[in-house]
Amino acid sequence: MMADVWFVAVAVLFTGYLILEGFDFGVGMLLPVLGRRGRADTDERRAAIMATIGPVWDGNEVWLITAVGAMFAAFPAWYAGLFSGMYLPILLVLLALIVRVCALEYRSKVDAPRWRARCDLVIEISSWTTAFGWGLVLANLLRGVAVGADGRVADRFGALFGGYALLGGATFVALFALHGATFLALKTADSVRADAVRLVRRLTLPVGAIVVAFVGWTQLEFGRAVTWPLAVGSVLAVGLAGIAARRGRDGWAFAATTVAVAGLAALMFTALWPNVLPSTLGGQYDLSVADAASSPYTLRVLGWLAAIGAPVVVLYQGWTYYVFRRRISAGPR
Repeated sequence: MMADVWFVAVAVLFTGYLILEGFDFGVGMLLPVLGRRGRADTDERRAAIMATIGPVWDGNEVWLITAVGAMFAAFPAWYAGLFSGMYLPILLVLLALIVRVCALEYRSKVDAPRWRARCDLVIEISSWTTAFGWGLVLANLLRGVAVGADGRVADRFGALFGGYALLGGATFVALFALHGATFLALKTADSVRADAVRLVRRLTLPVGAIVVAFVGWTQLEFGRAVTWPLAVGSVLAVGLAGIAARRGRDGWAFAATTVAVAGLAALMFTALWPNVLPSTLGGQYDLSVADAASSPYTLRVLGWLAAIGAPVVVLYQGWTYYVFRRRISAGPR
């Protein structure tokens, strides 16, 4: 029972990370689009775009640290199998996150256009890389890896780049870009907001098509009856985001893309249960929730720690978003 509760907890933490860092990555990916160079107000527009995530991006990453920490403590075998089987893709994601953090932190430390341009380029590339990398990793997690009888993963690096995994990476990139566009429409004013709204309208159809393809593949190959509402809901949410944007309802558009990201993550984790690491070598080698879990005593202690610490973190982060809730303009302040 406690093992299943902690599986849900890890899934919720990863879902929260994907929602919050999803629009964070989306903003970085859209920086060259909405802050394109050659305009008289390029610097002001880019400053406004970066200011939307400036107070929150580091708090968003806490969800990843907590999710990985919970996985390590509650499911050490899952942690070991996942990080050994997908060592290189996860390493690339972590390297991209590190250089992205450095660029975000030091972008404003030097008052020179060339320095800011280089930092912006790092933010753009690392945002694309990280979004694609997480889609690749989570798709391979659901597809399974070559776990043998000894619990070791024997997959080669190239095996992680199958059609389903590549589509997963593309889906996360597309959905995060739309999520970032709705966030910018919600958080900016004047010309930046107008351009973000137009971008949401243009992205809705192609993003919806990619999401339909990936969700359909996931549901048909790995899903079951209980995951159908999640699959359908995530697709409908993308369409609702476009409708809300056309009607000028920025908050509803962002809420819709939030539901789309959450629905996609919930679909994948629900389809994964009761396993945490399926084996492509045969069902008898699957690593299940029960097999991967720590002792009941350890899970109970973790439960008490989470009950004390989680509300504090959530309340603090909610307060941060409340304080910085006002729209940001690219014009004079």
